[in-house]
Amino acid sequence: MTDPELSRLFLAIVTLLMAALTVGYLFDRLGLPRVVGEIMGGLALGPSMLGGLFPDIHGWLFEAAGKQGTALDVLYWIGLVLLLFTSGFRIQRNLSRDDRNTILVVLVAATALPFGLGFAAPVMFDLSFLIGSAGNTLAFQLVMGVAVAVTSIPVISKIFIDLGIIETRFAKIVLGCATLQDLVLWTVLAIATGLIADGLPATTSEVSLLQAGKTAAITLGFLAVSLWLAPLLLKALDGTRINIISRSSPTGYTLAICFIFAALAAALGINAIFGAFVAGIAVGALPDDTFSEVKRRIADVSLAFFVPIYFALVGLKIDLPRFLDPMFTANFIVLTTMVELGAVILAARLIGKTPLTSFNLGMAMNTRGGPGIVLASVALSFGIINGVFFVTLVLAAVITSLASGAWFRLLLRRGLPLYN
Repeated sequence: MTDPELSRLFLAIVTLLMAALTVGYLFDRLGLPRVVGEIMGGLALGPSMLGGLFPDIHGWLFEAAGKQGTALDVLYWIGLVLLLFTSGFRIQRNLSRDDRNTILVVLVAATALPFGLGFAAPVMFDLSFLIGSAGNTLAFQLVMGVAVAVTSIPVISKIFIDLGIIETRFAKIVLGCATLQDLVLWTVLAIATGLIADGLPATTSEVSLLQAGKTAAITLGFLAVSLWLAPLLLKALDGTRINIISRSSPTGYTLAICFIFAALAAALGINAIFGAFVAGIAVGALPDDTFSEVKRRIADVSLAFFVPIYFALVGLKIDLPRFLDPMFTANFIVLTTMVELGAVILAARLIGKTPLTSFNLGMAMNTRGGPGIVLASVALSFGIINGVFFVTLVLAAVITSLASGAWFRLLLRRGLPLYN
């Protein structure tokens, strides 16, 4: 790159970072999810605002052809990989024995029915206007199912931390459900992107069931081997003298694990971010006395630089004047919220929970936040969905996150119980 190109690239990066951090901080101070503010920072710099008011400035800063676009894409994917990596090693592993029945029931209700209805929706209704350039209906159905069922661990965790209820029984049940659901839904997304990577035909009827089964088998095999073998291998390597990289820089060694898993997943045609997520789970199983400080450092750098830039770039891609379909977006948010809320409330009531507890569980599991946005950006990148559905999914993630935060603040302010 020439010096003027480098100058413009660095200016674009700094502008994105400052916008994400500033608006994210303001949202955090207002008691709103920081991630929503980071997206809004990028949105303000995108075609919806800066591009509409000052198109020449927006075009010069963010739409330069060639190497600048490639460099921003690399930052986008690094931020996404590190987001999933840190999410993976924060996953809860110790679930309360007393609450396992509740966790299992809520997990099935929040995942199976919403996913099933979302998967079937393109068959029951004409949603072809939402399918992306890849034209793969089966992958689109899988993404639609995930979109209806997804829950955000980072956002709901942050809401619980801000409200001082992260150690409550209610929070542990919700996070236990969301943890297991994440594992299921990221696996499904990896299968969907694997179908695109394999270049399968456009419509469900043309898709080879054998090839689809092969993609699912590779994904599940990678998951099973990684979760079983990787922690054992990493623990063994951690104690050997030949592991010079770990002795030289534990942080560099841990990041290398992340990108090795991501590269291996991508080479298998699964999804690099799924590999990073699995790597995070494997690293999370390592001894805390050795790796707790390393994980903290990686999380600090990721959340201070790479992840805010990723969310700002997501916001930058939102073109409301061009892709917003207000009626479809409103219907999607309302209908999917009703499905998720209804499924969880019904299941919770069937096992004897009070109406308020059941509603609280439903609101928590309907928080789509970061994972909903990751789903949208990954599906758009692979051509599974188009710009209209991308905008809808991002707005759904934003609105459901804001609604959950507002509900739980209101609940605590009025002194009502979370779980009884």
